Amino acid sequence: MSAKLFALIDTATMEKKNQTLLWVIERVCTLGAVMIEYRNKTGSFEEKRDDILTIKEHLDTPVIVNDDISLVPFCDGLHLGQEDILKYGADVKSAIVHVREIIGSKILGISTHNEKEILEANETSIDYIGLGAYKKTDTKETDNILGDKLSSLALLSKKPVAAIGGVKLNDDILNAAYIVVGSGLYED
Repeated sequence: MSAKLFALIDTATMEKKNQTLLWVIERVCTLGAVMIEYRNKTGSFEEKRDDILTIKEHLDTPVIVNDDISLVPFCDGLHLGQEDILKYGADVKSAIVHVREIIGSKILGISTHNEKEILEANETSIDYIGLGAYKKTDTKETDNILGDKLSSLALLSKKPVAAIGGVKLNDDILNAAYIVVGSGLYED
């Protein structure tokens, strides 16, 4: 069974590719994404909120926000990177408990990069893990390229796995429930 498309709408990539939010929404719809992550590292709260509401107005697909817990009331969940989790607790387990208290039963995912982080995630109430980076990516600095190791590491997860980092639309990654495609959305 092939992994499902989890679209990453990243405003920096959108601007770099000279595309509008409505173009990306149409593209995501055409490709049949089952989940959307919205990432905007520089916009104002209002801009981010309005973008999320626009996405939700046009698509009947769960939308989660990257890192910004203040936007969760406007979407379906939250994705946190490892560096952001510890803002909410002394360790991953206590941080996830705290985040769950804030977001309730909304979708919660975290990024993982190795066996230790996967095993920690298994002991929490998250809904999925992002695992990567699969390949080198232009949108985020990483020294940890997993390549084909991602498929074997995914087997350690008790949660559905979303392959992250440099993933393209035609990548078939074993043991991943989702492929998270960002800049690859702009390619045919």
